[in-house]
Amino acid sequence: MSNCRFLYHNGVVLEAPPVATFLQSLPGAYTTTRTINSGTTFLFWERHVKRLSSSIRILLDSKPELLFSSGSSSRVWMNQTVHESSIYDLVNGSMSKAMRCGVVKERGRLCGEELAVTVLVTGNAEKLSRLGDEKVVDFLDVWLHIGGYSLGVGEKAASLALVGHGRDVANAKYSDWVRLRKPLEKFRPSSTTELLLSNDGDRLLEGCVTNFFVVCRRKSSSGSLYGESLGEYEVQTAPVTDGVLPGVIREIVIEVCISKGIPYRERAPSWSERELWEEAFITSSLRILQHVGTIKVPVGSLEALACTKPEEIEWKEKRFEEGPGMITELIQKAIMERGIEEGFPLEGLV
Repeated sequence: MSNCRFLYHNGVVLEAPPVATFLQSLPGAYTTTRTINSGTTFLFWERHVKRLSSSIRILLDSKPELLFSSGSSSRVWMNQTVHESSIYDLVNGSMSKAMRCGVVKERGRLCGEELAVTVLVTGNAEKLSRLGDEKVVDFLDVWLHIGGYSLGVGEKAASLALVGHGRDVANAKYSDWVRLRKPLEKFRPSSTTELLLSNDGDRLLEGCVTNFFVVCRRKSSSGSLYGESLGEYEVQTAPVTDGVLPGVIREIVIEVCISKGIPYRERAPSWSERELWEEAFITSSLRILQHVGTIKVPVGSLEALACTKPEEIEWKEKRFEEGPGMITELIQKAIMERGIEEGFPLEGLV
């Protein structure tokens, strides 16, 4: 295992497997962010902890088995409230201990690059067995997976392919999704960066690990296309209510559109309207924003895809002009400016 990858849990530092392997080993809610400024500053740290807290509350209310190990009695957490401040204190306390032991700074020095940090909050079944008057937060454990990260922002075009249906409890980020999405990999075309999800084969929801956006030419009331000004385009992305993750960068893209006067609509981009798509991009907390070069959608239904040998799948393809478009570049630049403004110094956790 890499010297630039380790786990921190309850004061113990361990060599770590790849993050996907780690996430498949434990149930729980998680979030992943990265550093900027040579490993000295977390990117959108407070937003990530807020979203992590939201994921925990959603899982407690709807799918507690995704947070605690299977077989734990659901009566334990019924009618209990988990406050965001409690999760914030729990996560920051664990990160602070990791910082004080010097392991984060030392591994960053060894890696010579930025760090990717995954925070997993999981239910502790052993503590549950000793149930008293404690609150739910007292039965939660924090694991930190920290490793080197070197991919630049928007370094090259992404290639996407639609291969599966949307996921359950999509508005929470939970570790079991890493296992559940693995069967989709057999349908991945060569050189494909990300796999897209849709419930009907037309409205594109999100990627397996990203949010998905298109920049559309808008139509006038007469049906003709508008001209070339900024306001005559529209950024589209599926609403959370359609079953997508409320990604941290997704949230910032919407804020940037509002502040820059870029029209946007929370509407799942429709493949049948792809002739109007001028640009497309995906977002995640590691990639930040990556422009899209090609999108592939299988000929026929998604149901038929499951009955077809991967090498026999026929694809329809949408290609975009080389390089990020005007609106994609504008949004990308604004996100990074906000990242600097909202940067959270690692030293602030000590």
